[in-house]
This record gives sequence, structure tokens and C-alpha cells, in this order.
Amino acid sequence: MEYRHLGKSGLVISEIAYGNWVTHGSQVEEQAAAECVRAALDEGITTFDTADVYAGGRAEEVLGRALHGVRRESLEIFTKVYWPVGEGRNDRGLSRKHIMESAHASLRRLQTDYIDLYQAHRYDAETPIEETMRAFDDLVRAGKVLYVGVSEWRAEQIAAALKVADELGLDRIVSNQPQYNMLWRVIEAEVVPLCEKEGIGQLVFSPIAQGVLTGKYTPGAAPPEDSRATDPSGSNFIKRWLEDETLEAVQQLKPLAAEAGLSLAQLAVAWVLQNPNVSAALIGATRPQQVRENVKAAGVRLEPGLMSRIDEALGQVIVRDPARTVSPLSRP
Repeated sequence: MEYRHLGKSGLVISEIAYGNWVTHGSQVEEQAAAECVRAALDEGITTFDTADVYAGGRAEEVLGRALHGVRRESLEIFTKVYWPVGEGRNDRGLSRKHIMESAHASLRRLQTDYIDLYQAHRYDAETPIEETMRAFDDLVRAGKVLYVGVSEWRAEQIAAALKVADELGLDRIVSNQPQYNMLWRVIEAEVVPLCEKEGIGQLVFSPIAQGVLTGKYTPGAAPPEDSRATDPSGSNFIKRWLEDETLEAVQQLKPLAAEAGLSLAQLAVAWVLQNPNVSAALIGATRPQQVRENVKAAGVRLEPGLMSRIDEALGQVIVRDPARTVSPLSRP
């Protein structure tokens, strides 16, 4: 494993982080989830990302139990707030009330006294950005949160939050968590340039495009029975990538991965880590061997010529339009 700073902050994280979006508490039984976490720890992963909304809070609970007994100072535990977690009018969004209540609930579920990185899971147009940033800052000053980040925010939204933080003397955003992979590159046009300038690192999710970039889905064939595409808890998020044109393009990557001595999944994870603005690639897993395979992408350097050939192979299936910064597929 190799390690990187989270943006320009002093926090050092594993460049491959473990996320539990559609796995813990839903797609994967708890014992299997614990085995995946143990494999991650054994491979040198120290950074674990979750959210209050995943599996209705169960994902945080499962992760908290899986990490119980591990020296807290050796871990970086990240979670998020925004999506509805109840039926009440204030059980959602980025109001002071919801942020404070959700933070304390996450701390209980994760069995920890503090959250290393607390992230706004989406932008809340109905709450003043000043209120949101002040609430986050208060959590930092109380020692319950160490760093603040966002997820799937547009460049202008990140810029607005930074302006408010600077004007009011509040803690600044240090990270953004977007979807980013060989197929989905919308952050490159506007988000990455802003974040490079402001010292914000990307924690990218879905580096293997929900499994499509493993090459196991082939054009004209039914998805494998044990895959995410056939699982009720994950199938809605992968549908867009299952078009034959996309699957055919992905198959063209196989000889390129072989040339680099990597599996397709390893090539996909290594690809996102070539971007210097990426602080970590988030991987998920249903089996420990998936963790062990993906971490082999750590430290891999891909030659510029290979990067160009990847672009040529994928061609028109690459999505770059910055107007689509937030993926219609995902709610991670």
C-alpha cells in the first residue's frame, strides 16, 4: 500500500480506501463484510468510507463493529450527511439541526468519539451555505470532526463554500468525493482545476464503474448470476453501463491490461490514481479476494502511451460533459 495526503491537508490516507456503499448491511452478510474489512486492514488500507444513509444506517453499524478493537489512531474513518434518514421534515439536507443530529447518530453507530472526515453528501440548495459551513466548523471545534469534505458538488458550489469559509474564518473543505473512472470523467473539465488550485483532493468512488471495468460483463450476454447487475440492492446503479457499445469498448482494454501485467480491475483502479488530484480510490468488495486483487493497483505507474491507448479503445463511450457532474446513476 502507498499513502497520500488528503488534498493539501496534513491528513495522510491510504491511496486505496475501503467503501461500503451497496455492500455492508444489504448486499453482503455481516460476517463476509467483517472478513472484507479484515482483508483491507491486512493489505494496509487505513481509510474507511461510509455514510449515514447506506442501508438505513446499518452500513455504519457493520463497519463500526468490524473495526472494533483496532487502534483508533491507526484509522481514518469517513462518513457523510445529507440524504433522508427518517420521515421527519428535518431528517434530511444540510441544516444545522440535521447535521448535528446526524453527526451524533453516526458517532454512535460507528462506535467512535470522532469522525476523521465528515462530508456533505450532496449540495443543499434549500439551506444557506453559511449555515452549513458554520455547523461543520462547530463540529470541528468541538473535536467531533477533524476535517470537512463534500461529495458530488459542482465546481461553483465548492467555490461558494470556500468563499464563505474564508470570509467567516471557518474550516475549509479539504476533499470532494465524485464518481470518476475511465468511462465517467466529468470532473476533469471544471472540478479538478478548481480543486487543484484550492488544495482539495478527490476521493473517487466507482473506479471500476460498478464492476463493468472488470470485463465480466460481455456484450449480448446475460450478466453473471452472482454479479451486482443481478442483485436487487445494486442493479439500479449499473444499468447505464450495460449497453453493448460500452461493453464492447471495455473488452478492448483486456490486451492493454495484460500488457501492463494487471487485471482489468487493477488497470481501472490504477488509472484513476494517475490523476495527481486524486487522493484515494474507493473500492468496495463482497469477498476478501476482491480486496486483495484491487490493492495491487497501489503504486502502479502507467506509461503515457498506455493512457493514450486506453482513451482510443474507449472512444465515444467516455462521458466528459461537465453539465453532468452528478451522475444520474448514483446515490453513494
